[in-house]
Amino acid sequence: MGNAKLRSLLFIYSFNACNFNTTCRALYERLLAKGKSKKLALIAVCNKLLKQAFSINSSNSDSENSSLNYFCANI
Repeated sequence: MGNAKLRSLLFIYSFNACNFNTTCRALYERLLAKGKSKKLALIAVCNKLLKQAFSINSSNSDSENSSLNYFCANI
């Protein structure tokens, strides 16, 4: 369900998020420690990234120039 291109981009970005985003890395490692599969952990990171992006966008007072709007417009 949803935009397939957006889903695939989020999945690709989740690899880098596991390396450079501390909250995503903690989530990924916690799920792996519980015995979950790597793919499931990456999907959870995708959801975390999506929540972070919408949080940034909603807290931004100037939504015309937000990076999320730029990202979504160029998909």
